[in-house]
Amino acid sequence: MSDMDGKASRGTLIVTGAGRGIGAAVAKLAGARGYRVAVNYARNAQAAADVARHIVSSGGRATVIQADISREDEILRLFEYAERELGPLTGLVNNAAITGGFARVEAITCATLTQVFALNVIGAMLCAREAVRRMSTRHGGHGGAIVNISSRAAQIGGAGEWVHYAASKGALDTFTVGLAREVAGAGIRVNAVAPGHVLTELHARAVIRTA
Repeated sequence: MSDMDGKASRGTLIVTGAGRGIGAAVAKLAGARGYRVAVNYARNAQAAADVARHIVSSGGRATVIQADISREDEILRLFEYAERELGPLTGLVNNAAITGGFARVEAITCATLTQVFALNVIGAMLCAREAVRRMSTRHGGHGGAIVNISSRAAQIGGAGEWVHYAASKGALDTFTVGLAREVAGAGIRVNAVAPGHVLTELHARAVIRTA
């Protein structure tokens, strides 16, 4: 597979929440490794544009796509636009997430739980669904890979800080195992990466929210 300029391409990769932190780093590295990158963001257009500009200036291809991953209609638009602009999908990195801020369980609100699980779990599952529909050999695709960005919080529980966030990442881990077994025979690899504490805007904003 090659781009119009003749350079070898590894296909189209969608990175959700790619305007900052881990998502931005993944998108930049993917661009350097030969992927055409769909740089997704929810609100910070400038940050996403900076990531895409970095990829393009390094000789890669990228497009910026706004979509709120907690909304199914916007997820559908993201995937359709990415393939229309960059070509067939070969990979997805489910990175978009929120912490819901620091709070003990007795203080957590239903609204916060709904927001966290809508993005971190349901949104990731819907993105994976759309990726499978496009990449699975059962549906005429050529295979690919899905990487879910989990967290060490899923193992240690986040007590006293964000049990709600840890629980959402635990759900993502379970989903990863199940989906990996389900689509292994259809040419799709599914893995999760569980970083420890990384100094990113995600953590900084959680601190600010409780300050």
